[in-house]
Amino acid sequence: MIEFKMPSLGSDMDEGTLDEWLVKSGDKVTRGQIVAVVETTKAAVEVECWQEGTVSELLVPVGETVQVGTTLATLLAPGERAEKPARKRPAPSTSAAKPAVAPPKAPSVRPPTAPGRRRWVSPAARRLAQSLGVDLDAVSGTGPQGAVTISDVEHASKEPAAQTAAKPTAKLSGADRAALMRKSIAAAMSRSKREIPHYYLAEEILLENALTWLTTRNAQRSIDERVLPAVLLLKAVGIAAQRFGEFNGFWRDDGFEPATGVHVGVGISLRGGGLVAPAIHDVPDKKLDELMSELTDLVARARSFSLRSSEMSDPTITVTNLGDKGVDTVFGVIYPPQVALVGFGQPAQRVCVIDGGIRVVTTVQATLSADHRASDGHRGALFLTAINELLQQPDLLEK
Repeated sequence: MIEFKMPSLGSDMDEGTLDEWLVKSGDKVTRGQIVAVVETTKAAVEVECWQEGTVSELLVPVGETVQVGTTLATLLAPGERAEKPARKRPAPSTSAAKPAVAPPKAPSVRPPTAPGRRRWVSPAARRLAQSLGVDLDAVSGTGPQGAVTISDVEHASKEPAAQTAAKPTAKLSGADRAALMRKSIAAAMSRSKREIPHYYLAEEILLENALTWLTTRNAQRSIDERVLPAVLLLKAVGIAAQRFGEFNGFWRDDGFEPATGVHVGVGISLRGGGLVAPAIHDVPDKKLDELMSELTDLVARARSFSLRSSEMSDPTITVTNLGDKGVDTVFGVIYPPQVALVGFGQPAQRVCVIDGGIRVVTTVQATLSADHRASDGHRGALFLTAINELLQQPDLLEK
């Protein structure tokens, strides 16, 4: 029997609310399949199952809030059968004489009942209905097999009856979510500064080669296929973290745990305030076009509060880019149990001495916040230098 538990979606998460089951008892599940939606203070997270098997029992009902680590459901491993309760044998008779045995009655036959089918509502449609006060039970679904879609909810919200039929909801309002998110961030960052002995390094990186190369590359592509400079920064950090493994992993149980892959967490500011840093997986192995597509998708889903559990729990190192906010330098706070964070400020034109001459060039301030338990300043300096060197040879990032 396999236990499927409430996952930890970050060090600032203690509990989550089960928003929706996407499977039922008897369903077969595969690795990576999304089986539930969990509401946290930061997002409605699509939770994946990483075991293969058959759903035996759903233990937590929709709407219930439980602690991280609570068993949500049980699964039968492939080939495993559910245990049947043992049949009780009738007690032996103590009377000497037995009455005549009546002929057994024919079992009553009940008409077969149609198996219940869960009415499917997309997570986005469910959240929209909650925000508009629309009663989903009163909405007719027009999607496949009667599924309720976003357009169904929008249409229902315009009908006068929808407002009167709405049920009161205990879901978080925008202001409540923002307040809880700030509280969660405060708890995580307080823990970080309390437990992690930070050290900080900074380096000014010339971006002339990278920006010139990227401009030429983008000119040969349509607007939809162009890559932003932020993608070059992500790829450079990913490759450098692969080379310098002490910055890519976790500090757990008084020891450093190197990560098996490089999953770069991307700091994303939310429209209502707050911050999330979900992961883009296997960054060094991906082409720039693929990273650009995944970054665009990740930002859109983060800002619509729709992320996946692996994206929230898997970051091995984080990148924060505050260049669009107009700051030159950012010294970030490490997100535990990670051991490093790389920050980038605003690219700007500066007067620099290059090859004995004075030139006006575009540079960016790169910073490293690192855990002194896992690395030291010498290795940190080499790590930043590796990022710099990669950005001077942008064609290497294309591969």
